Amino acid sequence: MNRRWYIFILKNLIRIVLLTVCISIVTFALMKASPIDPLQANVGQAALGSMSQEQKEKLEEYWGVNTPPVQQYLSWAGDFVRGDMGTSLLYRQPVTKVIAVKLSNSLMLLAIAWILSGILGFALGVISGMNRGRLADKLIKGYCLIISSTPAFWLALLLLMIFSVWLHIFPIGLSVPIGVEASGVTLADRIYHAVLPALTLSITGVSNIALHTREKMIDIMESDYVLFARMRGEKGWRLFRYYGFRNVLLPAVTLQFASISEIFGGSVLVEQVFSYPGLGQAAVAAGLGSDLPLLMAITIVSALIVFGGNLTANILYGLIDPRIRRGGAEK
Repeated sequence: MNRRWYIFILKNLIRIVLLTVCISIVTFALMKASPIDPLQANVGQAALGSMSQEQKEKLEEYWGVNTPPVQQYLSWAGDFVRGDMGTSLLYRQPVTKVIAVKLSNSLMLLAIAWILSGILGFALGVISGMNRGRLADKLIKGYCLIISSTPAFWLALLLLMIFSVWLHIFPIGLSVPIGVEASGVTLADRIYHAVLPALTLSITGVSNIALHTREKMIDIMESDYVLFARMRGEKGWRLFRYYGFRNVLLPAVTLQFASISEIFGGSVLVEQVFSYPGLGQAAVAAGLGSDLPLLMAITIVSALIVFGGNLTANILYGLIDPRIRRGGAEK
């Protein structure tokens, strides 16, 4: 990569930093505008009413109720820049430790769903586009349209009812077997518990990639160079391999990395249905419990993962298509 490529990457990194700061401000403002009383939500109305005024003041100091919002944000931002994410008010542990545990659970789930949805979506889109108007195209298009309008939580409940309650093939929830110590949990156990949540996210993520790939594949199949190749007698796999694959791969990569945000958003509902102790479930608990340090850290980490995926896609464009690499270097 030449000097212009490094400038391009540096500009993207600066953009990511600015967007991250904006996201942190918006998240903090929404948390402060929430009508949820942190004391009542976590202590309970009955227990709060039986406390003395001194005990209430200690709790208010612990939750930072009376601290000015601007001072709270600046204090949090300063600590965050130094690598201190604070202490979770719900888990009574450092936020970094809580996120490390939750993120490790979610990453395996999200990685499986991301890879499966990308491969299946790309394959279905290519098959549908190359067989436009035929039975395969109608079936794939109909499937994608139905799935795209299906709520993720409803699909999760359906799969849970069929494969866990009726057929007893997969566990009802959680990420590890019940009653097993952490040292006794194997990778096979974690994968076994992640199958249904990952399958749910994969099914919901396939439709968008497949439909967009189908449209791009139709444009490619109607192009002059493909029509000329057809006239020479080329068809089927050979036609796709030499004339369609490279041209359809670039938009597929774009959609694949853009789908990271969709999978993250869907994981919040899916993890709630399957009681999967991941980052999404922790975000819901932090929001309902007014755990500001934990929710802020989860938001920032999630945003950085999404931004990192988009940056990776921009870099891969030049590796896939040399014309884009030269064009980016000349600008």
